[in-house]
Amino acid sequence: MSSPEFTQSTALLKGKTALVTGASRGFGRAIAAALWSHGASVIGVARNGEQLESLRLELGEGFLGVVGNVCDAEVASTIIHQYCPEILVLNAGATPRALPLQDQTWASFSQNWNVDTQHVFNWTKEALRLPLAPGSVVIALSSGAAIMGSPLSGGYAGAKATIRFISQYAAGESKREDLAIRFVALLPQITSATDLGAAGSAAYAEREGVDLKTFLSRFEPLLTPKVVGEVVATLCEIDEEDREIALAYMLSGAGVREIP
Repeated sequence: MSSPEFTQSTALLKGKTALVTGASRGFGRAIAAALWSHGASVIGVARNGEQLESLRLELGEGFLGVVGNVCDAEVASTIIHQYCPEILVLNAGATPRALPLQDQTWASFSQNWNVDTQHVFNWTKEALRLPLAPGSVVIALSSGAAIMGSPLSGGYAGAKATIRFISQYAAGESKREDLAIRFVALLPQITSATDLGAAGSAAYAEREGVDLKTFLSRFEPLLTPKVVGEVVATLCEIDEEDREIALAYMLSGAGVREIP
């Protein structure tokens, strides 16, 4: 049975197979639902089988949940070869520990490198090596922190900046090898609408000595998972022959802007 929030209303991606990592919650769940609502058959990959099953029940036919560790290179290789998606959205990531630099350990500081960056590296590499079909699109979720920094998040900002570089390097390889695969990085700003964003927002509000509402007021209108999902779906629908596509986009509640 279809969810009222994600009732299928368009079919611009009909016939496409989309694969979303980290699809069990937050941005990933909303992205999977948006791609499904635009007509794609969606494969959601995550470690939490119960949450994937919840999304399957919400969306119904056209969604398949696959339980797996997206950081595992073998998992990436196996799943990409099995499903050969025309749309690949690399969203999975870890919630960083909210601590100042001096209170971090190397394990906590490097967490997002070992999860977010490693997973984007493995899946992007497989997309090029297979390769995906001409006209395919790979969207990697970076973060506004890749540009603005994130002093309470250890290596998070650097990990997310490297994701943008990986996407850019892959775009260059696609052009050099004439693969016609489009690679795009998306940099969402902080929001309290996800578990990760809520934890980060609360930590920065406390650091600044202000209440959460005051801290978040500077980011209004707040970015929502649904907006992220719709932006991803729209980027997948753009015909590269009709307009020049940017390699990276900044995303806030106010809209999307290309990053030179």
